[in-house]
Amino acid sequence: MAEFDIADTSVIGHPKLPPTYADHPEVVELFLFLHPVRQAADKVENLINTVMRMTANSSCWKVHLPSYTFSKSLLRTNAQVRHDSGGVTAGFYFQSKRHLELTMRDLQSKAYVPLPRLHTAEGVPDTKPPMGMYQKEKKAGPGKTSEGLQNLTFRYKLWSLLHRLQGFESRFALKVSAVTVLLSIPAWLPLSKAWYNENEIWWSVVTVWIMMHPRVGGNFQDLAVRTLCCIIGAVWGGLAYAADHGNPYVMAMFGALFMIPMLYRFTQSTHPRSGIMGCISFTVVSLSAYTHGGMPGPVKIAGTRGTAFVVGVVAAVSVNWILWPFVARHELRKSLSTMMLHSAILYRGVIAKYIYYTEGEEPGSEDVVRSEMLEARLREGFVRMRQLMELTRHEIRLRAPFDPLPYSALIDACERFFEHLVELRQSSLYFQPFMLAGGEAATESLIGVRRDAVATILMNLYILAGALRSDRPVPRYLPSAAAARKRLLDRVEELEAEHGSHKRDPRPEKGRRWADVYQYAYSSALTDIVEQLEQLQRYTKEITGEVGFEPVDFLGQGD
Repeated sequence: MAEFDIADTSVIGHPKLPPTYADHPEVVELFLFLHPVRQAADKVENLINTVMRMTANSSCWKVHLPSYTFSKSLLRTNAQVRHDSGGVTAGFYFQSKRHLELTMRDLQSKAYVPLPRLHTAEGVPDTKPPMGMYQKEKKAGPGKTSEGLQNLTFRYKLWSLLHRLQGFESRFALKVSAVTVLLSIPAWLPLSKAWYNENEIWWSVVTVWIMMHPRVGGNFQDLAVRTLCCIIGAVWGGLAYAADHGNPYVMAMFGALFMIPMLYRFTQSTHPRSGIMGCISFTVVSLSAYTHGGMPGPVKIAGTRGTAFVVGVVAAVSVNWILWPFVARHELRKSLSTMMLHSAILYRGVIAKYIYYTEGEEPGSEDVVRSEMLEARLREGFVRMRQLMELTRHEIRLRAPFDPLPYSALIDACERFFEHLVELRQSSLYFQPFMLAGGEAATESLIGVRRDAVATILMNLYILAGALRSDRPVPRYLPSAAAARKRLLDRVEELEAEHGSHKRDPRPEKGRRWADVYQYAYSSALTDIVEQLEQLQRYTKEITGEVGFEPVDFLGQGD
């Protein structure tokens, strides 16, 4: 690293480097690649030194207890348990979505106050808060310290109770209760009570309890595979008893041949529920035949129990399809809408905290750590959306086959928009992008065009997110972010020509060359954001459609 620093110093200070990098983008890309690598090397070196100190100080074995709280440990499950319960992809999607919403709540609960004029026309100083300051809004949320909550205790509790009944837990309980009651009706009727208990038809209710899932219900392929495994398990269990009239060793051999692939499917494959249903079907049929001495016959035992399992599987999947179904393509569309809103909030936060701030209010280490945590949550959200898109491949759709290409392109475009935001935030740390020639007077004259440039991007994102959320067409004409960006650049160029060059030393720890490199990267990131916004408009219109104009029949008005 020492040799790299020497070479880096000699290259940065070389007189042959161009004074500006507008005509040499490849030089900027090279510098922007080397600098983060050098910073990562320092982090790795610090990590190695920390590990070496820990190794040198540890002289004996130590027991490290779990770092999470006891209340969290009661709800914690390992990977195998989550796999066996099914719906891992959807479960991770909803979990990451909940964590992301909690992370974004702090940004959404603050209102940014823009830069006011320091003096009014009469010369009276303005008392509004300065630029860069946030004003906390009053929240009537679930926190105990919310203002005015004590006067609304009963109404708030009533609202929270009714709102909780709309959650997926209450819906799941209602679906399970409804199916259980419907399948248990024959057990309470005098004409079918004896037949219901004699043939153990109540296994259909048990199957519903096993097959019902609070989030996902499965697709047609899952229904076919689970039904087939139930039938095969019942037939194989009847054959196991009929092979040697209930010889336990023969039944054990049949069980070994059948259970090994089913247990593998249950514990290792991505479709565990079909495997567990095959195991339960074989176990119930074979043991029922063995317990009853083969009476009234292996064929009838296998037929009645197998039919009960098939009815339970079909009832569970059908109810999940009908009552509050989990439709992956709808969730994908809504998740894209949510991601656009989060990108808009992130863009607003980056502009407010890292770009248009006053002197003395530069972003600190805590702001950087908070931004990196938020960016990590958003990156996880993109991964979950791609996993969610895989669930749309086998969904039943009556109108036409689902086309995932526009959704995939929109996810990629949204992720590139997010990466440009990250690049913008990182580049703005090495210089003050709002300090222009002319000082405060020039900065104040740019408020209007800067506001238009920022508001145009935010308005586009909000409109696109709303169209995806409501599944409505996008307006044909949207505010042009490129035009607003051009007006801002033209105004900056006019001010630079009017006031001349405004010399301002960069931060002490950064050289002039690095400040110029990151200033060019900052400007390029803003331009890329505008270009990427046009791609978001294009792909959103491919998904939701575009609002057209209905022709007016002027000639037929008199008819």
